[in-house]
Amino acid sequence: MKKQFYWLFLFFTLFTLSSLQAGERKNDHRNEPSVLTGAQERVLWVKYLWKISYPVIHNLAEGTLRQNMPVELSPTYELDAEKVTYLEAVGRTLAGVAPWLALPDDDTEEGKLRKQLREEVLKGLKNAVDPASPDRLNFTEHAQPIVDAAYLVHAFLRAPEALWAPLDDTTQKRYIEVFKVLRDRTGAYNNWLLFTGLTEAFLLQQGEKPDPFRIRIAKNKVKEWYVGDGWYSDGSKFSMDYYNAYVMHPMMVEMLETLLPSGQASQEEYQEALKRMIRHAEYSERIISPEGHYPAFGRSVTYRTAAFQSLADVALREKLPAYILPAQVREALTAVHRNMYEGNQNFDKNGWLVLGFNGHQPECADVYTSTGSLYMATLSFLPLGLPADNPFWTDPAADWTTKKAWSGQTLRKDYKVEY
Repeated sequence: MKKQFYWLFLFFTLFTLSSLQAGERKNDHRNEPSVLTGAQERVLWVKYLWKISYPVIHNLAEGTLRQNMPVELSPTYELDAEKVTYLEAVGRTLAGVAPWLALPDDDTEEGKLRKQLREEVLKGLKNAVDPASPDRLNFTEHAQPIVDAAYLVHAFLRAPEALWAPLDDTTQKRYIEVFKVLRDRTGAYNNWLLFTGLTEAFLLQQGEKPDPFRIRIAKNKVKEWYVGDGWYSDGSKFSMDYYNAYVMHPMMVEMLETLLPSGQASQEEYQEALKRMIRHAEYSERIISPEGHYPAFGRSVTYRTAAFQSLADVALREKLPAYILPAQVREALTAVHRNMYEGNQNFDKNGWLVLGFNGHQPECADVYTSTGSLYMATLSFLPLGLPADNPFWTDPAADWTTKKAWSGQTLRKDYKVEY
């Protein structure tokens, strides 16, 4: 057994995690305590994040991602999966694991796993732009790489000292060049503007000359598309889906924050966007049912728990409103994660995510959805970037809003905001 799989096996054994059979559904948690401590919940979060991300990260490090990753397509798929799905898997996975990998090394079991994963990520990042690697990723053909290069950029911005600074000069230069190459094409006139804007902001941060138009249009159009009370329209027409969490809020805030030192964004613009994301995070917390379920509406529901990226991002930034306790967000997201990832219904026999919302449901996948697309699911795990002694993990359990509402507890009224 390879060393990597030995550590995975040891981790699950040490924490008495259930042995899971392929295809088996185990979402009732009857063998687990009804109330877990924050430390126990953190163990579960690490388990689930590892379960989702390890196949992508390990295979990229070994140069076997193309060889081993299955490519399942939506029944109505319209893209060239061979050209886009692998970058999707890598960029989206790393955007979610980056804050956790940014934590310093320690001698805990979690720390050992984190160090191992970080080392494999760095090895894989080199392979991803190495012309001699069988897993060299495509940045030069098709529009879709505009999207997933931005998720990779988001990973670099979320963990610069862990994922960007350790890369050798040649690898860094290769990334700079492939990000510049993306300028030879355009995509949709909606949330896609933020992908180009975020990438250009990163290039500016790295001392490169950015495309000022791409930054300006991303910043200004998204501001124009704000419809109020924590919601952006995704383009000129509003869509009731999870794209405010998948893209709009987290990338708008990250882009403006990255632009601050250069003066291409003002502190007022950044603070306004941050307040809007905080308001959206309130909605995200409120849609989690007392049982830890949430509605499957709108396009791209196969991105699963990425629906909670704005909530997770606000928690990571420690910007939750005073009336939303970190522990209630922890409890709510733990319930969602347990429902979604404790069983194997969302994984194939080799541990890869399958098309669906909660199970193999390819009929609900969109025309742009393939296996690689699904790894946006990691984006709900951002609070793992908070250390284990942070109040998010150490405070006593607290009920989330709908659990309070449906059990007759004191319930805070909710009103729209004007910013």
